[in-house]
Amino acid sequence: MGAWDLLLVGLVILLGLGGVLLPAVPGSWLVWAAVLWWALRDTQAVAWWVLVGATVVLFLAQVVRWVLPPRRLRATGATRRVIGYAGAGAFLGFFLVPVLGAIPGFMGGIYLAERLRLGRHGAAVAALRTAMRSGGWSVLAELFACLLILGAWLGAVFFG
Repeated sequence: MGAWDLLLVGLVILLGLGGVLLPAVPGSWLVWAAVLWWALRDTQAVAWWVLVGATVVLFLAQVVRWVLPPRRLRATGATRRVIGYAGAGAFLGFFLVPVLGAIPGFMGGIYLAERLRLGRHGAAVAALRTAMRSGGWSVLAELFACLLILGAWLGAVFFG
């Protein structure tokens, strides 16, 4: 697979990651479709293993989302800015503290956005709790699954 094709797959995966944070965009399906396209075009066996792993991870993420409260972050007053901070925090945390850093990064992003908006630590912590109870865990589960798939894809592309 050529460099331009890999760049396009990477861009679709990033678009899918952004789509996880937006309510009407099927972000996880975009990530999976990008990995599927890459696996169909790549001749190495590792591509198929990444696709199988991506399918299993997304299936498990969907099961977790069914168990957790529905996605209603916007209904609690979470603005696009808060959701953007949460996504950026998860993305940075995923790479700064490999894999598990996405969880505190997501929560730290929500806290930072609310701290900037509200100005007080106590109010920001209360807003973080409200956001996580009303759908934040569901969004985090799906975003974490997509970040795991991104990490597996990057590892297969660069080291596979």
